[in-house]
Amino acid sequence: MKFIGFLLLFCCVMGISNAQTKTPAPLILGKNDTIRTYLTVDSGKMMPWIVLNEIKISDTRIFKSQADLDNYRRLRYNVLKVLPYVKFAGARYRQLQRDLALTGDRHKQKELIGNCETEIKTLFNKEIKDLTISQGEVLIKLINRETGNTSYAMVKELKGGFKAFLFQSAARIFGHDLKETYDPEEQKDIEAILNQAGYVSSNN
Repeated sequence: MKFIGFLLLFCCVMGISNAQTKTPAPLILGKNDTIRTYLTVDSGKMMPWIVLNEIKISDTRIFKSQADLDNYRRLRYNVLKVLPYVKFAGARYRQLQRDLALTGDRHKQKELIGNCETEIKTLFNKEIKDLTISQGEVLIKLINRETGNTSYAMVKELKGGFKAFLFQSAARIFGHDLKETYDPEEQKDIEAILNQAGYVSSNN
């Protein structure tokens, strides 16, 4: 009996010793294992690193009053209403800047600016002219967010100071300011609406 007890004890000690010194089994790759990745040894097993997409966690916003909720909903509608125009303006402005940088011919540059202006006027005559004052204000702010320039600075750059003055004067009649800038801290509601819509500015 003593011999059997000693044998059992010896086997247990050897088992513990082997468990402590056990190394991970070698990784055997199959014919379809072609993706290289980092590995971590966890409890003797090789675990691949998996990179997940960014996860955003947000809480449900509670409004102080029905009026605040109505204002937010109205702002959300206005932002989503003008967002396609903002995208167009940003893309068209960046394209114009690239085209102007590729030629030193002033006549060609003037032609490029004229074509851009024609496209903007066509869009204005079809759709933008029907925007409300509030929607126009949001549009001006978001153009600054999208391009990094105010609407006034863009007009001045492309058409000169006098044209910019005329455009600013006309905008003032309708309660707009082409020099208005966009501050994410001041426009937290607009930022939240854009983030919820999954929109990322090319200027950010």
